[in-house]
Amino acid sequence: MKKWRPFATMPEQYIGLQEVINKQLEVAQPVLTEEQMEQMNFTLIEALHTNKQVYLTYK
Repeated sequence: MKKWRPFATMPEQYIGLQEVINKQLEVAQPVLTEEQMEQMNFTLIEALHTNKQVYLTYK
């Protein structure tokens, strides 16, 4: 079942609204230092060799 979209009556409006929504959902790419990238790489390689799960998060 599709919800009623009062402002998307014309296809052009729907496309424009979808672009605005997508831009609001964008997350800026984090800027990592060389040390942070090396630490992350080391952690991933270690997890690969020991077959452990790794969770990466950034703020």
